Amino acid sequence: MSTKRKRHTPEQVVRKLTETDRLLAQGADTAEVARQLGVSEQTYFRWRNQFGGLKAEDAKRLKELEKENARLKRLLADAELEKDALRAIGRGKLLSPARRRAAVNHLQRTLKVSERFACRVVGQHRSTQRHTPASQIVEDPDAALRAWLCEYAGKHPRWGHRRAYHDARGEGWTVNHKKIQRLWREEGLRVVVKRRRKRVGSSTVPSVPSATGPNMVWAIDFQFDSTTDGRPVKILSVVDEHTRECLGGLVERSITGEVLATELNRITATRGGGGPAVLRLDNGPEMIAAAPAEWAGTRTRMLFIPPGEPWRNPFIESFNGRLRDECLNIHLFWSLTHAKVTIGDWKEEYNHDRPHSSLGYRTPRAYAAICTH
Repeated sequence: MSTKRKRHTPEQVVRKLTETDRLLAQGADTAEVARQLGVSEQTYFRWRNQFGGLKAEDAKRLKELEKENARLKRLLADAELEKDALRAIGRGKLLSPARRRAAVNHLQRTLKVSERFACRVVGQHRSTQRHTPASQIVEDPDAALRAWLCEYAGKHPRWGHRRAYHDARGEGWTVNHKKIQRLWREEGLRVVVKRRRKRVGSSTVPSVPSATGPNMVWAIDFQFDSTTDGRPVKILSVVDEHTRECLGGLVERSITGEVLATELNRITATRGGGGPAVLRLDNGPEMIAAAPAEWAGTRTRMLFIPPGEPWRNPFIESFNGRLRDECLNIHLFWSLTHAKVTIGDWKEEYNHDRPHSSLGYRTPRAYAAICTH
């Protein structure tokens, strides 16, 4: 028959030691005293060293202080461990459950902490941590749509979820824009856009005519790039401000005023009619040359924006931003021919395939086909 070891409280120990003092005063030896207490002599001497000279209330208070000290030590250790965990996570907020889930797994793997502790540090509910996302389920109902979005983003790396939604609807997907945005974000396809500081005041001059129909206002501007050998590439862009069409554009090492006039003459002949009513352009040397002015004559007004104020020509600046972001920044040109082919293909895609938000997500060429102005 086994007996359980009896654990004595501090009050019981102090009372037994008091009884021991009485027995020793009567002439009993240590072995007999320990036998009457029901403990070994080692335990008796340990009690004497630990509780000797204390009263029952003092012993109880000492035990409480020991428990409080142990609790404070544990809290301090947890606080230091939380600091280490926060440093291991890194700076910044974890806004999505997926990122918090990854942070919890990282803490468990690197610091060898429990899931409960890691979830408390990260701010993740444990049920959320254990929930399996739909994207990781074999029977994911959105697997086909996710694959289509990844393929779409691969073809157009600088397009966002809004164009993806309209193209998905055009290809027969029955889905709303909120789901497209959620899947786009979950697949990590978000396009980072650096926003410029908005200027205060009006960005147009009241006397400047607006493009109320095709061939009313053409905007002209130049952009520059270079080939891998360091030689410059000059890009001419001409945009119809009403239909947003890119009407043409040379890609050469150098473009003079005479070359610009020849290109404008070619575009006018291709589109038919007598050319635009207004040319909106800046004060570059090619623009103020005699050849473009002679080409314009009396049929076309040339509206020069104020020097140093490119926002006065917003349509061409917007087009230049798209060209820079979606084409020039993601391609390296090893020759002038390569630059001509790549930029020409992008401009064809811009006119025929790229939906434009201001045109009701139609392409510029499709809008121009139905334009009745």
